[in-house]
Amino acid sequence: MAGRGDPPEGTPEGLPGGEDEYRSVVFDEAFVRAAHLQEYSARERMGEHALAVRNRPGPIGRHGSGQALLLALLILLAFGTAVYLGLRNPYQPPPDQRAEPLRTTVVPLAPQGPVPGGDPARLLARSPAAEYRTGAAGINLPVAARTTHFSEGQVVTALSIAKDYLVASSLEPDVLAGQTVRPARLLLDPDQLAQFDRSVSAPADDGRHAVAAWVVRFDPRQVTVAEPAPRVQGTLRFAETTADTLDVTADHTFTYALRPAVQGPGTDAAASLFTVHRTLHFRFDREDLRMHRAELLVSTVEAGPQACGADTGGELRPLLAGAEVPAKAGPALTDPYATDRPTAPALCGALAPAAQPRP
Repeated sequence: MAGRGDPPEGTPEGLPGGEDEYRSVVFDEAFVRAAHLQEYSARERMGEHALAVRNRPGPIGRHGSGQALLLALLILLAFGTAVYLGLRNPYQPPPDQRAEPLRTTVVPLAPQGPVPGGDPARLLARSPAAEYRTGAAGINLPVAARTTHFSEGQVVTALSIAKDYLVASSLEPDVLAGQTVRPARLLLDPDQLAQFDRSVSAPADDGRHAVAAWVVRFDPRQVTVAEPAPRVQGTLRFAETTADTLDVTADHTFTYALRPAVQGPGTDAAASLFTVHRTLHFRFDREDLRMHRAELLVSTVEAGPQACGADTGGELRPLLAGAEVPAKAGPALTDPYATDRPTAPALCGALAPAAQPRP
């Protein structure tokens, strides 16, 4: 039986008076504990100007300063660890090493008779350079492989820089004509620029400052390079010398067709061939590879036909078609047992007849 005041069916669901009426405003114990406002007690509210409620210290207020201090300490610890490891790191890249001065040798090759002359293409076809490739196509890179401390990519970079230097110093038309040396200079280690500049401005046959050891250049007042383009053949080899240096050796022969710079009226003067055998020893450290530059350690040049006794510090001085060297001007005899000669004779070689175009 229903209680007094209740309808026969009981209190209707959803109407005022049931539990649902207050369900949305009932707070659990966790909510009450987390509240930041707390009502004062009756005694506390009796004080003058007392507020009805006060703020309760929340989790942030209690622990915020401690967490901030801990975070600051962690940041300082991480920074100090990074600095310590940076100073103690045994795998840091080595500092850039200073390049050694270039050691130079230039040997003129004297002909054994008159220099053959004629049409450049026909001369080349009858010479040992007949099968050589033209220009930069004759400077081939070998198959590269990684070494103990250098990757395959670094080896390829070293070989490519060496080829670039050979092209810039041996095949660039303006360099051959004596008009500029800039293409080769741009590829040198900065430590060698002073030696290079002195070799160009004040060449000397002293084993350090022969301009022909750096670049192939002719006196434009005497010689002009004729077509076809120079023929080239040779090899590039690489080897790791230390954990931080990679060496490349270039051994190439360049054959140029030359004519006199000053010609008379009418047909062109007969051309002649001039051959330059260059052996260059390059060295690369990691900074050289990164900056695309080279260090030259040793340069040996044999070039002819030239006259013995000619100045080998400056430009190359070819003998042109029809010229010959007097017998007494050929290479001097050297007696290794003699003890009374004050100085060694200048280097000079005899150009083998087989190196000249066939008749």
